[in-house]
Amino acid sequence: MQTATHARILAIANQKGGVGKTTTAINLATAMAATGQRVLLVDADPQGNASTGLGIPPAKRTIGTYELILAEAGVLEAAVTTEIPGLDVVPSTVDLSGAELDLVTMDNRAHRLRDALQPAVSQYDYILIDCPPSLGLLTLNAMVAADALLVPLQCEFYALEGLSHLLRTIERVRESFNPTLEIQGVVLTMFDKRNNLSGQVADDVRGHLGDKVYATVIPRNVRISEAPSFGKPALLYDHTCSGSQAYIDLAREVLRRERDRLAA
Repeated sequence: MQTATHARILAIANQKGGVGKTTTAINLATAMAATGQRVLLVDADPQGNASTGLGIPPAKRTIGTYELILAEAGVLEAAVTTEIPGLDVVPSTVDLSGAELDLVTMDNRAHRLRDALQPAVSQYDYILIDCPPSLGLLTLNAMVAADALLVPLQCEFYALEGLSHLLRTIERVRESFNPTLEIQGVVLTMFDKRNNLSGQVADDVRGHLGDKVYATVIPRNVRISEAPSFGKPALLYDHTCSGSQAYIDLAREVLRRERDRLAA
């Protein structure tokens, strides 16, 4: 567990869509909460899929990430409880789609989310930020607010090309905004053991990044795909499926890395 005075903030980011980013965010948050951690998931994606996947209906999304960025509401006011004990979510509202344009003219535009989250750091052990599938101002705000990044990477041909682009962006953020930003880890998603390409991509990524890549691999799994339509994380929809078990293993690995970091 983190110290009582400061939550660890992890941004879940990849500029490419369809890599399992939101699926990772909601299932990792659920698995971490199940271990007794106090977790806040911030839905910073205008599509609002994390909010939907945690069963937050539109009627309960009157205050969300957009209002935090504009300083129209506080984070503890915006946090909505979920059916998972220990897990709250700041939902994405319909207005968040216009946030990129609004941020352009704002003072201190890269630090708005970081400042907005400060009242929550003493209330939670972990704050996870689900980023949009782009490298715009919303993702920049998440990277500036974060202590570390968790990067989902689909096992496909263009994975390394997209990763190299993301790594360059992270380096620029370090140089200009957040010098302590680090990569907590890279998680390989949508792994198909029947497909030779999945194994080749996994080997290539591990060859480039070494132990930054989690040992846990998230498989392609029908139950994971079905769960959002029921407004549930896969761990609640079917905790016995291979995808759910993989996210439980990933949560253990993430928490173990955090324990090792604190011990060091």
